[in-house]
Amino acid sequence: MNLLLDTCTFIWLLSDERPLPDQVKIALLTADLSLSVANVWEMSAKYGKRALPLPEPPERLIPRARARYGIESLAIDEASALHLVKLPALHADPFDRMLVSQAIVHGLTIVTPDPLVTQYPARTMW
Repeated sequence: MNLLLDTCTFIWLLSDERPLPDQVKIALLTADLSLSVANVWEMSAKYGKRALPLPEPPERLIPRARARYGIESLAIDEASALHLVKLPALHADPFDRMLVSQAIVHGLTIVTPDPLVTQYPARTMW
């Protein structure tokens, strides 16, 4: 299974701030994991505005975490960007909308507790 991590899932994986469900923990150990550049953009923007506390700056934290957990980077590609216009206006967050679009275009499952994301025609897990 190929999983795309939501930003909150990635942060909780690193921090244990919120316990992940058992089925998510198991899946994270056995699946191929991706973190979108949209996630990185979101974390960097929020960290820069002091709206997201992290134990270290994202330019150090994210590459280290990706290496530790074997998480691949998923670029924002043209097909995913163009697919955005096909999505219903259920979620106002542009980062989450991009994750949904990428999941649909690339056949990924989004690991997220976000109830708005689960309303889209993308596979989700939580």
